[in-house]
Amino acid sequence: MTADKSASENPNPSDSLRGVPDGDAARSWLHARNIQDIECIVPDLAGVARGKMMPTEKFFSGPVMTMPASIFAQTISGDYPDDDERFQHNPVDGDLYFKPDYSTLTAVPWETDPTAQLIHDAFTREGAPVETAPRNVLKRVLKLYEDKGWEPVVAPEIEFYLVRRNTDPDYPLEPPTGRSGRPEVGRQSYSISALNEFDDLIDDIYDLSEKQGLEIDTLIHEEGAAQMEINLRHGNPLELADQVFLFKRTIRESALRHDMYATFMSKPMSNQPGSAMHIHQSVVDRETGLNIFSGKDGEETQAFLSFIAGHQKYLPLVTCIMAPFVNSYRRFSKTSTAPVNVFWGYDNRTVGLRVPYSNQQARRLENRTPGSDANPYLAIAASLACGYLGIVNGLKPDAPKADDCTDMAKSLPRSLSDALSNFEKSEEMVEVFGEKFVATYRAIKYEEFETFMSVISPWEREYLLLNV
Repeated sequence: MTADKSASENPNPSDSLRGVPDGDAARSWLHARNIQDIECIVPDLAGVARGKMMPTEKFFSGPVMTMPASIFAQTISGDYPDDDERFQHNPVDGDLYFKPDYSTLTAVPWETDPTAQLIHDAFTREGAPVETAPRNVLKRVLKLYEDKGWEPVVAPEIEFYLVRRNTDPDYPLEPPTGRSGRPEVGRQSYSISALNEFDDLIDDIYDLSEKQGLEIDTLIHEEGAAQMEINLRHGNPLELADQVFLFKRTIRESALRHDMYATFMSKPMSNQPGSAMHIHQSVVDRETGLNIFSGKDGEETQAFLSFIAGHQKYLPLVTCIMAPFVNSYRRFSKTSTAPVNVFWGYDNRTVGLRVPYSNQQARRLENRTPGSDANPYLAIAASLACGYLGIVNGLKPDAPKADDCTDMAKSLPRSLSDALSNFEKSEEMVEVFGEKFVATYRAIKYEEFETFMSVISPWEREYLLLNV
């Protein structure tokens, strides 16, 4: 589990860097730090932080925070999809109610004035969880496990690029200049010297993370030029999704301090590898605390094999969540190192589903298909949903692959429109995620796809202008 203690374990919540048990403890926590403003935030379907800035006293003295329901029906470009027979946007755009989750209270260390941030959950006027809110979607999937007496454990790995400031979208992105004064040109997997090029920025990432009570397990240089990867400690899926959400904010802010951008685009540069968000997953029995993927003899169980088989069957149906934007599918290109299949194997990084070598309690499955642009709440929910359906339906996987599967069957959809079609036509996914979420997600993503299709690319001007 994560190394930091929960608020309930801390004898003095005011000493905690992240999380308190209730509003009274929050008031004391904020007063102890002389915090005057609170960012009341909620992640939308794209993982963007929406919300309001409030003075601390107004936060405690005012009514419940409200925001328009449309924040969960907005595309990445700020537009709204047209109504159709499945998606009906609220014509009056009424308010939703947002309640704070005090376990997420932490500082905003990059602000010049003392400021806190607090993640909220969305509810209807009647008090029901909003089906389209990503945190609620993940909670819905976790309830499936809870009803079976299980508790999933996850550990995300997030890749990202550092790039030069780029204020004109017509120009391609380029690697930034490090302390040597020269940008990277080659691939530098696990290079310490390449990592040291950005020592000051990395120090800021660690410093800002520590001030929020966020613990980084490891930070490495990945294969691409100025491509990094952060690995988080394993723990509760909702807590880890919150951490990924906060880490993305932190890394972007750290990069801006050093006159560069950090991007979680799945494929930001055509000549570089894509960026993934690998998700390690295991499941423990709530009563015994033992990993249900390992039997008493230490060998893998049928539940583990069914968990794998669930991913093999259902990942093509939730690819639109693992790869949520048109750019995401560029990561699945022929020359990419990203897995484009749902084969599985032991310690094989050329398949979509890798089983790392481990002891029996740490036996787990690594889902290597999600991109780093995926909403962490939705990607974790979708991955766990695949495994859950595999177990409850008693599915069996094919034989593990020991060879290089890079160029083998491309079993994942290669476009956002195909992926959306798979998702909305699956009765099992509609049941797991709910009709309202599926209809809303579908409408938003089709609107984004149509917006993308209205843009003429340089490739089209280069090869079609005078040749067709």
